[in-house]
Amino acid sequence: MQFKIPDTPEELFKQGGQNFIHLYKWVPSVIVLSVILFFMLTSFYSIEQGEVGVIRRFGKYAETTQPGLHWKLPFGIDKLDKVKVDRVFKEEFGFRTTEPGVRTSYSASSFEEESSMLTGDLNVLDVSWIVHFKVKDPVQLLFNLRNPRGTIRDLSEAAMRQVIGDYSVNEAITTHKSEINLKVQNILQKVLDGYQSGLQISKIELQEVLPPKPVKTSFNEVNEAEQEREKVINQAWEAYNKAVPTARGQAEKIIREAEGYATAKVSRAEGDASKFLDTWNAYKDAKDVTRRRMYLETLEEIIPKTGKIFVFEPEASSVLPLLNLNGGK
Repeated sequence: MQFKIPDTPEELFKQGGQNFIHLYKWVPSVIVLSVILFFMLTSFYSIEQGEVGVIRRFGKYAETTQPGLHWKLPFGIDKLDKVKVDRVFKEEFGFRTTEPGVRTSYSASSFEEESSMLTGDLNVLDVSWIVHFKVKDPVQLLFNLRNPRGTIRDLSEAAMRQVIGDYSVNEAITTHKSEINLKVQNILQKVLDGYQSGLQISKIELQEVLPPKPVKTSFNEVNEAEQEREKVINQAWEAYNKAVPTARGQAEKIIREAEGYATAKVSRAEGDASKFLDTWNAYKDAKDVTRRRMYLETLEEIIPKTGKIFVFEPEASSVLPLLNLNGGK
């Protein structure tokens, strides 16, 4: 088809009118197709795994939809907001991660305005921490919070300053980090629930609690001296705990041995006294018999302890063994 340039203005207007009439025939079809396309684009939507869809109808909450393909009223009657409910978000304080990974890189900028905090004993610390949180109620999040991340940051910093102010510098640096994490989490969650924010704090992680850079060297020297002092004290207590129980055990042993010796002596003396009284009573009743028995008992005790035994005639003038009492030895 070749386009012919009109020779006169009348032919130009005539040709333009014919083209306009030809295009006008297609206008209804184009409008219908546009309406159908716009209807489809504003009616159907899909929700991915790990998120939910919140439908607002004329600005008012209508329903919450789960993952999958759904339909809503077109032409802007229903508004859709997709909220990730399974994802754990985090906010960093006192530092910023620029590139996460095996070799994580951090921003070289200083964040002293949010990390400098005053302790209960009026010392200054540089505190860095991470807040992990997730969405527990997407409806409350959309309707009650204008800026969720900004709210989390402001409340977290306020809660951390409040808790750090209740501890001394040594407690915050060394032994009470877990306790500080728990207290900040409880305070932050309580305030967020009061706002009906729909956010759940998963955990608070203190990263570093350090003295400011200008006094860091002096602070470390003081800290090392305190640690050395604690070490010496612990060593002294260790020596004390070893020596004192040993000495107490030895003293207790000596006391028990003395008590046993005294008991044995007293018992032996009581036994000897009782034996003497029995012998005396027997002697009073039968003096000759008792005297002879005592004599024989004494010989029985002495004779086994002697060497060779010889019996002599009282009137003999020479030594003649009359009886071998040693069994031939």
